[in-house]
Amino acid sequence: MPYNSLISRADAAALIPEQVATDIIGALPQTSVVMRLGRRLPDMARHQSRIFVLSALVQAYFVTGDTGLKQTSEANWANKYINAEELAVIIPIPESVLDDAEYDIWGEIRPQIKEAFGAAFDGAAILGTNAPANWPPALVPSAIAAGHSVALGANHDLYDDLLGESGVIAKIEEDGFTATGHVAALTMRSRLRGLRDDNGNPIFTRSMQVGSTYELDGAPIEFPTNGAMDASQALLLSGDWSKLVYAIRKDISYKILTESVIQDASGNIVYNLAQQDMVALRAVMRLGWQLPNPVNRVQATEGGVVDGVNIVGRYPFTVLTPAA
Repeated sequence: MPYNSLISRADAAALIPEQVATDIIGALPQTSVVMRLGRRLPDMARHQSRIFVLSALVQAYFVTGDTGLKQTSEANWANKYINAEELAVIIPIPESVLDDAEYDIWGEIRPQIKEAFGAAFDGAAILGTNAPANWPPALVPSAIAAGHSVALGANHDLYDDLLGESGVIAKIEEDGFTATGHVAALTMRSRLRGLRDDNGNPIFTRSMQVGSTYELDGAPIEFPTNGAMDASQALLLSGDWSKLVYAIRKDISYKILTESVIQDASGNIVYNLAQQDMVALRAVMRLGWQLPNPVNRVQATEGGVVDGVNIVGRYPFTVLTPAA
């Protein structure tokens, strides 16, 4: 009995068409808080996209007297890059399970793919979780490196930790930025609900019958449920989200695999789809993000993790960390 017979990719081409699922990428911002708050650039035409970032500003000078000499100035630009990396998953399933199911399993799985892709992107951008090596340093560690962090309880109360002169938001205002949005761990909801004014009235809860609207200094607070915010590392991430950009090289595509093998990192075959009467759904997309952080007239020194070095300086994000 032969064991080396197979249906080649060419033989099975009609059975495994690749389809671009634009409906999935359209829903990704609903599962990714970074995409929802950040700014999407035009889709990338190549693996790498270059951004021109202003690194030196034009200076003007007063002229002394009627015949004084006018001085010269220049503006400089630096390059930053968005590198598109692949995000993927393969979901194998026995054909017998598909046959016996009373509902559309693939239809049930697609929303979970959206959620998983959004969570992976957020985790990489916010905390650096499983982030590709050529992506920018993540927001939370970079903000801390830039000196933009306040530990819970460092000031008189939570209100001062957030909005006081030594609070979280003041850190980026000192660098010339204004917070346009906030991303908080779920545990912050109860802390914020407990905030009261001088008369003992809750600040965020106006009615027991109406849901609370969470804002800080007029900017909305997001509470992601995809696990991207780890309360042991950061309770609140605030910043000017217009400064964060992302771009997509390839929309999510999916392919039904029927004549493939799935191997582990050591090369061992885990599943042989053909031999074990299995199929698998493969979902793939490519995208990247960047934080240009151009120079401004308030803070000339770029801060964060710059070329692997922690530098205190200009950075458009700030963090409330757990109590020391």
